[in-house]
Amino acid sequence: MIFRTFCRRLYKDLQFALILALFASVAHSADPQPYKVNLNKTGNTLLDQLLNDASTMISLQNTAPVGPFALIARAKQDHERFITALHSLGYYKAQTMLNIADHSVDDPELFDWLSAAPAANPVSVTVDFKLGPRFTLGKITLQGNLPPKAHDWLKLKTGDPLQAADILEGRERLLKKLRDEGYAKVKVDEPIATLLEATNSVDILFSVDTGPKVVLGEIHVDGLKRLNEAFVKKRLLIAPGQSFKPSTIENACNDLMGLGVFASVRSQEAAQLDAQEREPITFDVVERPLHAVNVGAAYSTDLGGSFSSSWLNRNLLGNAEQLKLSAAVTQLGGNSTTGIGYKAGVAFIKPDFMQRDQSLQIGLNAIKQSLIAYDEKALMFQMTLNRMLAKDWQGSAGIAAQQLLVTQEGISRDYTLLSVPFTLKYDSSNNPLEPTKGIIAAATVNPTQSFSSGGNKPFVLAQVSSSTYLDLGKHGRSVLALRGLVGVSAGASQFELPPDQRYYAGGSATVRGYKYQSIGPTFADSKPQGGTAMSAGSVELRQRILDHYGVVLFADAGQVSVDALPFTSHWQIGAGIGARYYTSFGPIRLDVALPVNPQPGSGSFEVYVSLGQAF
Repeated sequence: MIFRTFCRRLYKDLQFALILALFASVAHSADPQPYKVNLNKTGNTLLDQLLNDASTMISLQNTAPVGPFALIARAKQDHERFITALHSLGYYKAQTMLNIADHSVDDPELFDWLSAAPAANPVSVTVDFKLGPRFTLGKITLQGNLPPKAHDWLKLKTGDPLQAADILEGRERLLKKLRDEGYAKVKVDEPIATLLEATNSVDILFSVDTGPKVVLGEIHVDGLKRLNEAFVKKRLLIAPGQSFKPSTIENACNDLMGLGVFASVRSQEAAQLDAQEREPITFDVVERPLHAVNVGAAYSTDLGGSFSSSWLNRNLLGNAEQLKLSAAVTQLGGNSTTGIGYKAGVAFIKPDFMQRDQSLQIGLNAIKQSLIAYDEKALMFQMTLNRMLAKDWQGSAGIAAQQLLVTQEGISRDYTLLSVPFTLKYDSSNNPLEPTKGIIAAATVNPTQSFSSGGNKPFVLAQVSSSTYLDLGKHGRSVLALRGLVGVSAGASQFELPPDQRYYAGGSATVRGYKYQSIGPTFADSKPQGGTAMSAGSVELRQRILDHYGVVLFADAGQVSVDALPFTSHWQIGAGIGARYYTSFGPIRLDVALPVNPQPGSGSFEVYVSLGQAF
């Protein structure tokens, strides 16, 4: 029988290991005997790999040299390993011929011959295989009180070539499916195989004890320190009385991890059902440190250097509320700036506000920017309600107020803006730090009422963006990334819009190779005006090299128009190459880009250094 045979082989392997250990001193005292192993091909690629991996003579050839006696023991051990590998793929009538320098390993004169052999030349170890017929699956029997569709869950068919791994995987599939059906205490014994040499086939018997179909019992949460237990239990996706289903329990673990306050969340089932034959569940949690401090830095030739820091309280009031204080110094140099800028802010997030999967975010920010396009001092307040609408879908609505002092072309104006932004976002990407497949798309509509010395005209800004990631090699190492962005305005002309509300292109977020905000209409002194519509697109080929390095080829294009219609102005194109160093917290990015069709005021190249991909 396949699995009992495997156990016997394993026992013999242990015996050989003891023999090797017993005679280790003998092997050390004798001169090591170099050797070279040649495994003749069988014609089955998978089997050849299994045989190669099973051989201790090959794996230890260079790292653990041995004397003649230990070499013979190692060869005999390999003979047993080869038999196990052959049986695992159904070759039960196969023969293995192993010779050392044309001597059988059972030759009584082999030890003396090896002892006398010159150590300068490695002896030849050859292994030949006569496979014989490959056994197939015969009758597959399930024993126990099982659902009618249980046989299909095995995905094993009579007549298929025998492969031990397939049978074990079938057992695991059956076990998983039965647990998904609510049989929490199901037991599937090790399959029993019966060799039928006359038909070169193997009958397989699975004995199953499903136990009762159960529902969830009491739910406990262990490990809480600062977080309120009532909040955690209210948030749980499962409740007593629901049908037992491991995938639902796993989703509950993942959902708790999404709160951002836990370092780990594990679920444990009770060893026995409770008195009502229900399955109690315990969640073992480990809370993250209450506070976190982050620092960051970035550099680009257009915006110069920047340094940022933040302080975070992950659980301000005991229900996973977050309070974040942040500050940054920006525009340290740069060819698109005229002075140093800053940003300071405070943000508060209340999860499960009024109902589950709905959060309230309140933020207050003070900003100063000194750019070639304009100078700005701003105080901004925003209150936003974020809600998960469905899997991968999120929506938000809020209210925002801004007090601005903006100077452009020597003219300063005060603006008071009141807006009601709406956002719809779709995110099916597989990794927030380094997506290799999926789509990220967002649409934002921002109706705004302006109260200013220049007029009180209302206007609407709308923007649609999308990124998609194609895994070319199916292993996440070769990725084609595409990005598109379109923005339009309505209700106000170009100069009726506040300068910081107009559309600009150029820089890392739109078209690399061009100075920040440099693409589009300009004043007589070549400084950017900003427009009423904008469109941009990017394509990147990301290729990983080794474990921690990567290279990127990219091209960007963008345009800005003044007639509130995208795609109607002249396109500017940038292209370049980038390097990546991959860390546990995301890739460190270095991009160098050139303008393909420079416009007046364009530089010869731009450099960008930051954390994370461009998009």
